[in-house]
Amino acid sequence: MSSGLAIPGVTDKYKTNDLVEALMATERIPLEREQATLETYQNQQAAWRDVNQRMSTLRTSVKNLYSFENPFSNRLGESSDPDAITVDASRNADFGSFKVDVVHPATADRFLSGNIDKNMTVPQGRYTFQVGDKTIDYNWKGGKLSEFITGLNKRGGETLKATTIGISPTKSALLIESLIPGTEHRLILKNDALSFAKSIEMVGDADVQTTKLDISTSALKKPKSITETNKQEGMPAITNANVRSSEENITVAPRGGFELAIPDEIKNNPNAVLEFTLTTKETEDITKEINEKAHGPELPDPGSINFHGIIVPNDESQTTAKVPETSNAKDLIPISDDDIVFIRNDFGIETQVEDSSIEDDGNGNKTVKIKMSDYPNAQALIIRNSNTGKEITLSRPEAYDASTALGFEPKHAISTAEDAVIKYEGITITRSTNDIDDVVPNVTLHLHEATEKTATITIKPDKESAKDALITFVGQYNQVLAEINILTSNKPEVISELDYLSDDEVTKAESQLGMFMSEFSLTNERTTFQRIISSPYAFTDDASITMLSQIGISTNASSGSTGYNAAQLRGYLEIDEKKLDAVLDNNLDLIKNLFGYDTDGDLVIDNGIGFLLDQRLGAWTSTGGIIATKNASLKTRIDTSNKKIATLEDQLNKKEAELKQKYATMEGTLNSLESQQSSINNTFNNKKN
Repeated sequence: MSSGLAIPGVTDKYKTNDLVEALMATERIPLEREQATLETYQNQQAAWRDVNQRMSTLRTSVKNLYSFENPFSNRLGESSDPDAITVDASRNADFGSFKVDVVHPATADRFLSGNIDKNMTVPQGRYTFQVGDKTIDYNWKGGKLSEFITGLNKRGGETLKATTIGISPTKSALLIESLIPGTEHRLILKNDALSFAKSIEMVGDADVQTTKLDISTSALKKPKSITETNKQEGMPAITNANVRSSEENITVAPRGGFELAIPDEIKNNPNAVLEFTLTTKETEDITKEINEKAHGPELPDPGSINFHGIIVPNDESQTTAKVPETSNAKDLIPISDDDIVFIRNDFGIETQVEDSSIEDDGNGNKTVKIKMSDYPNAQALIIRNSNTGKEITLSRPEAYDASTALGFEPKHAISTAEDAVIKYEGITITRSTNDIDDVVPNVTLHLHEATEKTATITIKPDKESAKDALITFVGQYNQVLAEINILTSNKPEVISELDYLSDDEVTKAESQLGMFMSEFSLTNERTTFQRIISSPYAFTDDASITMLSQIGISTNASSGSTGYNAAQLRGYLEIDEKKLDAVLDNNLDLIKNLFGYDTDGDLVIDNGIGFLLDQRLGAWTSTGGIIATKNASLKTRIDTSNKKIATLEDQLNKKEAELKQKYATMEGTLNSLESQQSSINNTFNNKKN
C-alpha cells in the first residue's frame, strides 16, 4: 500500500504526507483485520493437512497390522550354508527344517574362442543362435568385431550375450554365452554363426556316439506287478512270456511287458538321451477267447505220447456240454491303454514317461526320447502293454550324449548347459533353473554353488518384521497424539516434552499451539483412540493375550519408571522391549488376533485394535471425511476473505488517491496565498522606501 505524497514541484512543508498516512492508517484497520483472519484460516488449513498426513500414515500402519499381509504371518527362511543355497518362504510355508545337498547348480553354455586379433573383421552373413525355444537371427552386413558384438547384444537381450576378453595388447578371445541355464537351453549355433565359430576355434566337429542296449531274452526281465486301474478278475497278468526279441526289435504281445536295466554309463550321464521307436498294431483281442473258455466246460488236458523223442499231442476232447446257467463267470472287457513307457528309480517308484518326450507321427508310430536328467536315479526302462488287442513293436533302445548330437562341440567351454541337481532329504532332484519353487510347498530355493556338506534349511516366524511393524505403529500413533495435544492445548510443556522435535519443528509447533482448543471433535477422538488402545479383546474364550499392555506396549511400559509423568497422562505409548521380545517368541498368532479378528464367523475381520483404529482414522482421512469437510469449509472462508481483501484494497487505493488529490490542492492553494502575501509585503515595503 503506497503512502505520502509524491507530486512533482510540490514540497511537504506542511507535513501533508504524515497527515495522509495517519488518516490511511485508520482506514487500513478493517483490511489488516481481514488479512489477519485470512492468515488464521490458512494456518488452520495447513494444520488440518498436517493432521491428515499424520492420521493417514497411522492408518496405513494399522491396516498393515491386521490385513491379509500382516507381518505376524511372515515366514523367514534360513540356510546353514547361505553361500551355496538361500531360501524364500511365503506366508503359507510350514514351520520346520529340512536337509538339502546342492550337487551342482544349473549352468549355461559359455563358449570361448581361441586367440583372435582385436581388430578382426567378422564376415557378412546370417548368424543364427538358438537357446531353447528362442532363436536370434542376425543378418550381419560385415564389419569390425566390436560392432558385431554390439549388434548381437542388442538382439540377444536376456537370452544371449557376447563379450571379448583381452589376452594381450593385440589379441583377445570372444565369449558367447547363453543367459538361461539348464540342458533344455543349450546354445546352438546355426548357419554362418557355426562356420564363424569354427573359424575362430570356438567349436569343432563332433561325432555322435551311440550305445545300444542289450535286448537279449535274458535282459528282458519280467516287470514288477502293479495294481492296474482297470484290473479285472480273470485277466491274465502282464508278463515277459509274451515278449519276443530279435537283434534290432522287441515285440510285445497283448498283456506283455518287460523291464530293461539302464547301464551305469547312461543313467549317470545327465546329458544322455535314451531313444527308440514304438509301433502299435491291432490284433485279435484276447478277451474273446478268454470269455469263450469261461463259458465252456473245463476239460482235462488231452495229453500226448513220446515215441523215440517225437512228441505227438492228442486232439482236444469234443463235447456238447455247456456251463450251467447258474455260473458266476463274467465277460472280460477289452482294454485299450496308451500308457506304455515307464522309468523305475532306485526307490522302486515308477514314473510314466511324459508326453513331451514322445513324438507321434499319427500313423501309429512314435519316437520316444528320454532325457536322463528328467529322471534322477533311473534304474530301468519298463514297457507294459496292458492292451488286450494291440501288439507293440519296439526298436532296440540306444543312448547318445545330447551335447554331441548337434554335430559340434566347444573347444574352450567355460561351462556347459546342465540342469541343477540337488538332494532333498536324500532324494535326487533335477531342475533346469537355480530358483526351485516346486520341491517344498510355498518355499523357493535359490542355488548358488555346490554344498560342501548337507545344508539345513529352517522355516521360522519372522519376528523382526513383526517387531518393526509394532514399533512403527507406536511411533506413528504417538505422532498423531502429539499433533492433537499441541493443537488442543495452550500449555508450552506439551511441546517441550517432545524431545525428538527439531528446532524447525518446535517453531512450527509453537505457532500451532492451542489453535484448535475449541475443536471438541479432536479431543473426543483422542479419548476414543486411548479407549481403543487400552481395551481388552477376547477373540477366544481362552485367549491368553487380550490387551496391548500384555505384549509390553502401554502408556507406562518404561521399566523402572516411577512417580508422576505428564507425558504418560497425555496418552503416549511406550515399549518395554524385553517384554515385547519375549512375547513375540511364541505368540505371533495371538498378537495378530489382538489387532484384528472375526467375531461372527463370516471370515471378515470386524474387531480388534487395528480394525477399530482403521475405522476411526478412515472417518477423518477418507474423501468426504471430517478433515476434508473442515478444509472445504476453510476454503470457502478463504475465498470469501480474499474477495473482501480485494474489495478493501480497492477502496483504500481510491481513498488514498482522493486524499492525495485533496491535500495536493490544499498545499498548492497555501503556496499560492503565501506567494501573494510575499508579493504584497514586497510592494508595501517598496512604497515605504
